[in-house]
Amino acid sequence: MGKGPALFLCEHASNAIPARYDGLGLSEAARQSHAAWDPGALALAERMAEALDAPLVAGAVSRLVYDLNRPPEVPSAMPEKTETVDVPGNRALDEAARAQRARDIYDPFCAAVTGAVVTRKTLGTPFALVTVHSFTPTWFGIQREVEIGILHDEDSRLADYMLEEATRLPGRRIARNDPYGPEDGVTHSLKLHGMGNDLPNVMIEVRNDLLADETGIETIAGELLTLLRPALAGLGLTETNNA
Repeated sequence: MGKGPALFLCEHASNAIPARYDGLGLSEAARQSHAAWDPGALALAERMAEALDAPLVAGAVSRLVYDLNRPPEVPSAMPEKTETVDVPGNRALDEAARAQRARDIYDPFCAAVTGAVVTRKTLGTPFALVTVHSFTPTWFGIQREVEIGILHDEDSRLADYMLEEATRLPGRRIARNDPYGPEDGVTHSLKLHGMGNDLPNVMIEVRNDLLADETGIETIAGELLTLLRPALAGLGLTETNNA
């Protein structure tokens, strides 16, 4: 368990589909696409967590089986379609099937996050929750110009500090609550695991073409740490507390 000033989550780390779901009826291309996971997000989260000596909790199955950043009651937790990708294995799921998936996938993930929060709190030093995601450069054929999104819900403290530091990266297109925001339902983890545990929190979205190789991942990790380290310090969450 890392002792640093953050706990990292990567909900969409994997595109794995357990055998019992029979591939959800997806083509191999769909299983490898951004619809099934967040390419590059796990490697990015791992590098940032390592740099900050922070724990990381990552999802182990495709978000098309269950989107760990959604509560069980919303349709998008087990989507029948995302952008142009149909998900045959999610069509007409009854209440029992949806509840079983939540028990099998969502509940254990939430338990792991809760365990990490409890363990980290025993150290007695404050910390923040940071969730790491990637997004596709185009959505329904529309090019996205933003490169890094700093997302928040009602608690914007950490996001505000990070955005103040954005002048350190003058060539990078960084925006608040873009390409998604609370109105899109993407702040579930922030609310449940961050605000629910009185932790400062932020969601980081990176355009996935910037994470296409190790060099890109290392570059973006360094840039994000340039924003995150002083932001954490601004909230009194310092790495020196964990020596």
